[in-house]
Amino acid sequence: MVEERIREALFWEKLDGDVQCDLCHQQCRIRPGKRGICGVRENRNEKLMTLVYGSLVAANADPIEKKPFFHFLPGSIAYSIATVGCNFRCLHCQNADISQMPRETGQIPGEFTAPQNVIAQANALGCQSIAYTYSEPTIFFEYALDVAALAHDAGLKNVFVSNGYIGEEAAQKIIPYLDGINIDLKGDDQFYRMVCGAKLQPVEHNIERFWKKGVWVEVTTLIIPGYNDSQAVLEELAEFLAGVSPDMPWHISAFYPMYSALTVSYTHLTLPTKAQV
Repeated sequence: MVEERIREALFWEKLDGDVQCDLCHQQCRIRPGKRGICGVRENRNEKLMTLVYGSLVAANADPIEKKPFFHFLPGSIAYSIATVGCNFRCLHCQNADISQMPRETGQIPGEFTAPQNVIAQANALGCQSIAYTYSEPTIFFEYALDVAALAHDAGLKNVFVSNGYIGEEAAQKIIPYLDGINIDLKGDDQFYRMVCGAKLQPVEHNIERFWKKGVWVEVTTLIIPGYNDSQAVLEELAEFLAGVSPDMPWHISAFYPMYSALTVSYTHLTLPTKAQV
């Protein structure tokens, strides 16, 4: 039922009829009847509501290496879930059919799945972890938090696959239940502003924060020719990661044309060597 997936959100405040969403670093100020950048949080009668609680559009048993996690429960299966929506607008998004759907069409599909049913299905399929993935898990935070708490109690691990734009309060709230996180480090600040509609600093802050709090962190960079493949950009990213910890795994991924970047060429196999430091 629609009513089951619409619930009062966490992390917001009233502002003269508007509401301020503090869930992520976009810090959306949302007017009455409107939604935030993610397309799934709405100002209804001066209350911020999440529209996607339990409204899953994907629920699959995946190898954890697909996330990718190569150094966390290697060889295991992760029960992977997602709703629609995202707080970025990446021009090259590989899952734009679900991440951008609310913003582009206004539609919020999905089948309501109670948190305890996620745990039951994960156990039935022999999974060792729950992965919050495919779209940005921050935007379905209330649901992810409830599932993660149950998973923790059931002995399952929790891993986020994230753009790293989660806000301060939300990060502190999820850390006690979060065992691993793979964060995209997409490029320099110009790349984030031009391609993603975001900024670099909050992402770097969260990479360092999660690592220092004891959450296992792996990082992924998708190399897009002409956008983030220069020697200078890759050295900047490598130096930042090495400064946090040389033990943090860094995945370099190849781009293929998707979404609004269909005219951009594929990644050349020689490009990732530029990132060596």
